[in-house]
Amino acid sequence: MDNSEKKYTLEGLKPDCHNTELTFTRFFEMADAYPDAVAISYLGLKITYKTLAADINRFAAALSGLGVGHGDRVMIYLANCPQWLIANFAIQKLGAAVVPVSPIYTAHELEYLVQDAGVEIVICQDTNFGYVHEVLNTTCLEQIIVTTLTEMLPAWKIWLGHLLDKIPKGTVPTGLHIHPFSTLMKNAPAHPPEVEIDPYNDLAYIMYTGGTTGFPKGVAGNHATEVGYIRDVMNEVLEGNIKEGGDSFLLINPLYHIMAKGMAIAAGLNYGSKIVLMPMPHIDALLREIERHKVRWFLGVPALYRMVLENDRVDQYDLTSLTYCYCGGDVLPSAVFDRWRELTGSPIYQVYGSTEVGHVAYTRPSVEPKHDVIGHILPSFRARITDPVTLEPVKVGEVGELWITSDFNIKSYWNKPDETALSYVEADGEIYYRMGDFVAEDETGQIRFMERTADVIKYKGYRISASEIEAVLQDHPTVIGACAVGIEDEAVGERIKAIVVLKHDARGVSGGDLRRWCKERLAPYKVPQYIEFRDMLPKSKVGKLLRRSIRDEERRKVADSK
Repeated sequence: MDNSEKKYTLEGLKPDCHNTELTFTRFFEMADAYPDAVAISYLGLKITYKTLAADINRFAAALSGLGVGHGDRVMIYLANCPQWLIANFAIQKLGAAVVPVSPIYTAHELEYLVQDAGVEIVICQDTNFGYVHEVLNTTCLEQIIVTTLTEMLPAWKIWLGHLLDKIPKGTVPTGLHIHPFSTLMKNAPAHPPEVEIDPYNDLAYIMYTGGTTGFPKGVAGNHATEVGYIRDVMNEVLEGNIKEGGDSFLLINPLYHIMAKGMAIAAGLNYGSKIVLMPMPHIDALLREIERHKVRWFLGVPALYRMVLENDRVDQYDLTSLTYCYCGGDVLPSAVFDRWRELTGSPIYQVYGSTEVGHVAYTRPSVEPKHDVIGHILPSFRARITDPVTLEPVKVGEVGELWITSDFNIKSYWNKPDETALSYVEADGEIYYRMGDFVAEDETGQIRFMERTADVIKYKGYRISASEIEAVLQDHPTVIGACAVGIEDEAVGERIKAIVVLKHDARGVSGGDLRRWCKERLAPYKVPQYIEFRDMLPKSKVGKLLRRSIRDEERRKVADSK
């Protein structure tokens, strides 16, 4: 592949104030120190650190044989499985960047992401291969690597799973551009070529998050970015509490999300821990795994904690091993916080961050957690709580918008100068990212969450851009205006409601028609649950949509109905 135009210079970083460790360095140290320890337990399969390291090296060699090299971008379009973790480090060992995306994205979403990131190879599942193949001829995509969620399991388990119709199966044709994962692994040499990687000027990943103009925004990070916040988590949260080479961490949150990926590396692979990896949230299976593996570390979103608490059989499982339960991605309801401690005897600690800056704040294990406190800011970050009108810092205890900066983050979006101008702001000689959340700092330095902006909807821990939904609705030939807002819901955080204005001559268009339109273009979790038709939408004097006005109106409706 031609990399001559793919160099991405990282401005504003300070190489002299951080180590030069690469994202995967610590993992290979753990593989040498604990070769026979279990690294991944997945659907009964156990992969040791020695085997996982060998698989990563072999897959990196296979990718190199396909032409992947320094500066390339490779998309991981997979649900949680061992191949996800193998691919992540293998790609990075070649000096290439990982582009992780949700495995349930549609062809409409995939086409944009492949083009925006300049992806030439996608690693996908047999069940979503059809979407990849659909965009093959309309994008820069050249090659497809296909695997299955059960490919690494013993043959008898796969046979039994198909016999009992427990394993979904997709159709994958043959072709010169299509490569089975198992074939690549079988034919590849044991070691990839040595590649010199600059932790400050070589990308480690591009992750995507919702955009305010209707298109997802690429967030680029280098190895220094990823190592920076992971080292903070290790030093401030894990060290002294985790058992190196002998701990267990259950991971059910999606690895394409920065919260799960960061914890998988920090609390899992960087400490020689066993990662109990699950592809999807089946609650009884989750509870069995906690009991079977004596899981001590657990990560979830509020909706997942609620699902566990509401399971009719939760009392039948031994959950006493749970010690450090972390929650992020959304506001933690006090009822869930209290009920969890009653059930397990352990509190829920908080993790807070965003795709743009990584993991920003944690409740330290030595501090008594509270349901609405997201903890102390990690040392690598500098925080500024700002008055949204004057843009000046507020006093301790006062509410303001949280701005974050560090020496190791790229201060811009990938190919998005307009989005960058909206989200990044200069203050006192530094570039800050505007988190979009309103918080207050207490006298101990802990941050209390108060409210998020109306532009972001949180559904089951997913961070969804209201503008992205609105843009898809407004692409419908009968729609001239749309507004998406989150409606508070204790079970899932917020449900998505869209208010739509149709053209005056539109006839026979229903909410069901518009939902079907969205389903063809958006991942299922982004599709509005409710659609309301109106004659007009509230706008400012300059024509800007007043989304917060509608959101406040919907909140009043919910309050009045109680």
